[in-house]
Amino acid sequence: MICNICPRKCGIERKNAGGFCKTSESFKVARAALHFWEEPCISGKNGSGAVFFSGCNLKCVYCQNYEISRDNKGVEISREKLMEIFENLISQGAENINLVNPAHYAVMLADVLKQWKSPVPVVYNSSGYESVETLKLLDGLIDIYLPDFKYIRTDKAERYSSAADYPEIAKAALAEMYRQTGKAVFDGDRMKRGMIIRHLILPQNTNSALNIIDYVSEHFENAYLSLMAQYVPCTNLEKYKEINRTVTKREYDKVVDYALSKGLERLFIQERSSADEKYIPLFDFSGVI
Repeated sequence: MICNICPRKCGIERKNAGGFCKTSESFKVARAALHFWEEPCISGKNGSGAVFFSGCNLKCVYCQNYEISRDNKGVEISREKLMEIFENLISQGAENINLVNPAHYAVMLADVLKQWKSPVPVVYNSSGYESVETLKLLDGLIDIYLPDFKYIRTDKAERYSSAADYPEIAKAALAEMYRQTGKAVFDGDRMKRGMIIRHLILPQNTNSALNIIDYVSEHFENAYLSLMAQYVPCTNLEKYKEINRTVTKREYDKVVDYALSKGLERLFIQERSSADEKYIPLFDFSGVI
């Protein structure tokens, strides 16, 4: 398969595991388990059925999941095995099927989801660096979009993710996700359909966070915004000293206070105590082998 699935448009033969994401035509998964650390309406009571895909089309320098995103740790599995994993998670009581970092498998996932009809909502949990053309293939197959909106400034996107085009790409991708899902639908306190836009607050990047809050409130009034404070420097960041620490209380309060001052009603706020490595999943192939 010649791959142009994501905005990188590498145009390489995937069976050789080339391109920016370094993944082949087969699915590669590092963990499949009930996950309780998503937004409350996603995790619910029983946990989200999180399937962590290996490889990444962004590879942020600070990624806490670097073992799988940058080092590509994982097990190659067939489509049939992936469907079996979904079924196993549902049998454990999963509130939904949560596809974590799926962008570089999106075309293959569309085929799987056409064949396997999920009895629970399907969550597309992505970096936001997505091709609109590819997202259109998922129309009607995804119930909840859970994208990041990492950067609104090209210099930050280039420095931390080698993707100067991220801001414009993400804006277009989020607009397509929003078009597909429309206004959020809940069953009690659990989301059944809709979009939650996540923004990870980075050290010394609070002005960007404020700009993202403005953009989301102006363009996606029926979507939810999730402000995340879980940033922990997990990789060697000697070349990026400005982000080689957690977010301070002053930085956190600045962003949160601004969001609250705008009167946002659809808002999730993560506590600073979440900035702890203990919340990083173990990529030990649980639920995969």
